[in-house]
Amino acid sequence: MKKPSVTVDGVIIKNGKVLLIKRKNEPFKGRWALPGGFVEYGETVEEAALREVKEETGMDARIKKLVGVYSDPDRDPRGHTISIVFLMEAEGEAIAGDDAIEARFFDLNDLPPLAFDHAKIIKDAVKTFNNEC
Repeated sequence: MKKPSVTVDGVIIKNGKVLLIKRKNEPFKGRWALPGGFVEYGETVEEAALREVKEETGMDARIKKLVGVYSDPDRDPRGHTISIVFLMEAEGEAIAGDDAIEARFFDLNDLPPLAFDHAKIIKDAVKTFNNEC
């Protein structure tokens, strides 16, 4: 029986900019994406989100709020993935690691081409962020 995979993404917004990573691997190799990845067995989605942000950006993050759950079966070319996305705060300087070639902040009004459905996720996260402030 086939089952969907569970992934997490972290949205970190600072001073009108969002943190993105340039993907090292397919799918979407070389394109920009939110830091995130697959939930490991025995791990909560919150633990996975914090781990993935740390692994891919070197930043210590804190979860502020749930942005949403994204479950379109066609959102990932590798197969059906369900992503749980968190709005986060983070400290330190972004340094690429793990599955990332580069990590940096982009102006929310001037984003590069994004992988997966991350443009929609960022749009939703900005609404959540604005409601928090």
